[in-house]
Amino acid sequence: MKKWLIDNKTQLTNSNSNLVEILLENRGIRGKKEIDSFLNPKLSEVTIQSVKINEPQLKKALQRINNAIENKQKIVVFGDYDVDGICASAILWETLNSLGANALPYIPSRFDEGYGLSKEGIDNLLKLGKVDLIITVDNGIVANDAVDYANKNGIDVIITDHHVPTEKLPKALAIVHTTLLCGTGVAYLLSRKLKILAEDVHLELVVLATIADLVPLTNANRILVYFGLKKLRETKRPGLLALMSKAGIERQEIGTYEIGHIIAPRLNAMGRLASAMDSLRLVCTSNKDKAEALAEVLNQTNLERQRVTQEALAHAKNKAEEKGISDLLFIADESYQQGIVGLVAGRMVEEYYRPSIIISKGEKFSRASARSVKGFNIVEFLRSASDLLVDVGGHPMAAGFTIETAKIELLEKRLFESAKKLLNKEDLERVLRIDLELNSKFINYETYSEIQKLEPFGMANPEPTFLTKNLIISDIRIIGKDRKHLKLKFKDSDLQSRLSGVWFGMGEKNDFKIGDKVDAVYTMENNNWNGYQNIELKIKDLKI
Repeated sequence: MKKWLIDNKTQLTNSNSNLVEILLENRGIRGKKEIDSFLNPKLSEVTIQSVKINEPQLKKALQRINNAIENKQKIVVFGDYDVDGICASAILWETLNSLGANALPYIPSRFDEGYGLSKEGIDNLLKLGKVDLIITVDNGIVANDAVDYANKNGIDVIITDHHVPTEKLPKALAIVHTTLLCGTGVAYLLSRKLKILAEDVHLELVVLATIADLVPLTNANRILVYFGLKKLRETKRPGLLALMSKAGIERQEIGTYEIGHIIAPRLNAMGRLASAMDSLRLVCTSNKDKAEALAEVLNQTNLERQRVTQEALAHAKNKAEEKGISDLLFIADESYQQGIVGLVAGRMVEEYYRPSIIISKGEKFSRASARSVKGFNIVEFLRSASDLLVDVGGHPMAAGFTIETAKIELLEKRLFESAKKLLNKEDLERVLRIDLELNSKFINYETYSEIQKLEPFGMANPEPTFLTKNLIISDIRIIGKDRKHLKLKFKDSDLQSRLSGVWFGMGEKNDFKIGDKVDAVYTMENNNWNGYQNIELKIKDLKI
């Protein structure tokens, strides 16, 4: 059961002329200047100062990088195996390469080296020859031991990251950090300081990472996504074009949904099951044949990732229900692959709305991912037990850690005791936020056009959600090849409007029948099929 919460009690009467203003107010955007900045974004507003990057630290980083370029020293761009780490690596490596640097991009192995800069990763780099400078992207802010190890080996380290730091920062030569962007956004700004480029260079990669990493689409992030989508729709990168083609995406129509649900999973799949270097090669290649071959590899690996995830999810759900659904879900098993535990944790939160920790058990060490519910800071929760962990890092909503396998039961007991004190009933109640109540006469193209002024939608700028009361179900059908969805038709009590809607994932849970009078919560979509257009409701919830 979801609790409905209406953000604005205003009801439109004769006109929707103030709809945009109401929707922006719901998102905390008020005042003429703030509204204008939101509706008419300017790329020039994204600056080092606006995202609060420490300027003296940036200056130190730029001096060291330029010195390394000038003296042909070996620079390693040390990335991460998700979309954010891959795109950040691509941007910084391409920039350094264009400046004539002796630069190498490096994505660590999730399975052999773990997350971020590590002693193992540094040792593997040293096997390839002398390294003078490591620049981390999308990692490093908690890599205290690894940075110390690099320093002992005569390697300077510059950290560029956006993750939440601990109190003790690594002893790096410079730290270029902000939590207001994704890791790729930080790499983009650093690259712009290294080389004078057109403002939109690399924005097609920035938008991929910003959407995939689920950062809030406000302020600088919204601006980067707004202009990044335009750049992505015009991209000439062979790898991205091949990936879109394999996925059946029209380049000109790509939006945040296509990035988050179709492109990002394919780029992420390699790091989950194989080597993320292939995703980096796909992003950077200028060879069409190589791009086609790599896109096929990513496609097939993603299919395998889907299969493995479904198996692990079914297993985790069974284990959770056998144990009993408590305030915290904590599941560990030897069968879970390291690369998919984050996906399983996310799906467990969707299913049960509980903070979820999923652990891939190893013989000596185990790796875990955690996902949270709104308002419960999972990374700080895990750090409260850091004495039991090898390492831990992440964001308030998503985190990961490594633990000695022998300590898993001890950790579970500690976290359950802590969760009982910290989590209350309200934290674990699903809340469906509704922008405002809407009379059915406003469900039309004029209203839909007003809504589109707020695009792009995403985290912290969700697609506007409305409530319309007293609709009568006039038709109901189960649809989809796996019969998982509902197709509904409605008429209002005055018989003025006839509407259609789709409720995804409710085919097997349907308790409604023709003639039921319902209140509907929904978003609006432009349904374009076989040349016929209509406004369709994407149902989020119905109540008799």
